[in-house]
Amino acid sequence: MGASPDTLYLKIEKNILVKDRNVVLNDIASMTCTNQAVLRQVKQMKLFSFSEAKDAAGTQEQVFSVLKVIQMIQKQYPDVEVDNIGEADFILEYHKNGPTPGWLGVIKSIVLCVVIFFGAAFTIMAFNNDISVSDLFAKLYLQIMGTESDGVTELEICYSIGLAIGVLVFFNHFGRKKITHDPTPIQVEMRNYEKDVDDAFIQNAGRGGKSIDVD
Repeated sequence: MGASPDTLYLKIEKNILVKDRNVVLNDIASMTCTNQAVLRQVKQMKLFSFSEAKDAAGTQEQVFSVLKVIQMIQKQYPDVEVDNIGEADFILEYHKNGPTPGWLGVIKSIVLCVVIFFGAAFTIMAFNNDISVSDLFAKLYLQIMGTESDGVTELEICYSIGLAIGVLVFFNHFGRKKITHDPTPIQVEMRNYEKDVDDAFIQNAGRGGKSIDVD
């Protein structure tokens, strides 16, 4: 009875960012194997090389099928059994340029804060005007107090404070502090958006024949 084959467990995320033009398996995958010698060699296997002159901006993307990775491993190590526990298809993103300069990141953050502040303020004012909150408070104040409202009463003050508290509680974030350990709604939506973009990119690459798959 022959010995059982070595098993290599392979896990690759859906979107991987690489800084080196020449990509090896160790750059993109988490791996473990019952044979440590094979594992060390597999980690250094060359997967792909991005073109040095293809993109002047220094950003390139390539879609891969994990079957191509398994085929490459088994071609060199036919006695190794590969068990994929990650994604079936994945995207390699090559960014030639270094990280964004600190001052540029500060400018982007300031612009984003300004846009969000005025956008949120306009949305709240449009909502209040649409449902006539001021008229509602005036009528409610007249029914309860028996006198006409002068426009600034306990109702408006409590509403303004409650609105601010409600926004902080909903977004679960204040500065660098989080109210709970749960992800904020913005973080959840950003992850959903990234997932949808990756899925669309993979499907478009597959339909256009630009995905690297098995022969």
